[in-house]
Amino acid sequence: MSSVIDSIERAQLREGLPSFAPGDRVRVHFQVIEGTRKRTQVFEGVVLRRQGSGARETFTVRKQSFGVGVERTFPVHSPKIEKLEVAARGDVRRAKLYYLRGRIGKAARVAERRWGIDDDIVAAPKAAAEPVAVDADGVSQEEVVPLESEAEAMPEVSDETAPPEPEAGKTEDKATSEDAEDEEPAGAGDSDEDSAA
Repeated sequence: MSSVIDSIERAQLREGLPSFAPGDRVRVHFQVIEGTRKRTQVFEGVVLRRQGSGARETFTVRKQSFGVGVERTFPVHSPKIEKLEVAARGDVRRAKLYYLRGRIGKAARVAERRWGIDDDIVAAPKAAAEPVAVDADGVSQEEVVPLESEAEAMPEVSDETAPPEPEAGKTEDKATSEDAEDEEPAGAGDSDEDSAA
């Protein structure tokens, strides 16, 4: 009997989900039905736990919303989840992060893991990879195109630029300061003549 149940459950499991663990910051895009309308809502937060197995597997995500902690539990294999993105990998050594509930502000943050980030960050169907053309220098054409578009997008800077206007209340009389620099101090010319005589 259990083999029949297992086969039914296996048919209901989702394919192509990214691997994520407690401590990871995830974005869950899920469908919300309001009356006759369907819309996609995004819930971004830290995964507190992941529990269960098979079709009954769930995960809990916690976020701070206007200073209030909000937790939401999602079934991993729910058809209402349109997309699941891993925004950052957390550096934690616990399977259940319930201690984050008692923390406020910066203490409630999870350190981001800088190593071991997989390519499997977004759960979305991948397009067939096309071969990339490489020229004689070993540079692919995809690498060259964005650089040219960035150069065209940047406006040219002219050599003549207007001097910055002084802020209100901080004006300076430029004419008097320039005149003071041009004039020699009194007695500076006299000292040269005195030393020669």
